[in-house]
Amino acid sequence: MNKVKITVLKTTFDAELAAQYGAEGLTACPMMKEGQVFFADYAKPEGFCDEAWKAIYQYVFALAHGAGKDVFYFGDWIREPGVAICSCNDGLRPVIFKLEATEQESALDYTPVR
Repeated sequence: MNKVKITVLKTTFDAELAAQYGAEGLTACPMMKEGQVFFADYAKPEGFCDEAWKAIYQYVFALAHGAGKDVFYFGDWIREPGVAICSCNDGLRPVIFKLEATEQESALDYTPVR
């Protein structure tokens, strides 16, 4: 299993939908910043949004386990092997992520209980 590089490409904000449905004072995601980089494998990286992780973890898991050798979905989604572009599930202010397979080996953070 290898680490996957997660880069925050863009934080977005749909002002029209936010005006109609959002809470007063809602803005773009306050947790994620464009250009932030995280590395992950099977576990959510420290400081990463829980909801965003729920939306992207299956792609991270697939890339960490070698799915990066081919392109996703028969080449009709992303053209570059080992890459996925995903977003969180927030319909008013989604954050867009670039996931990249790496050659950096992952190690289980496991301490046996005695």
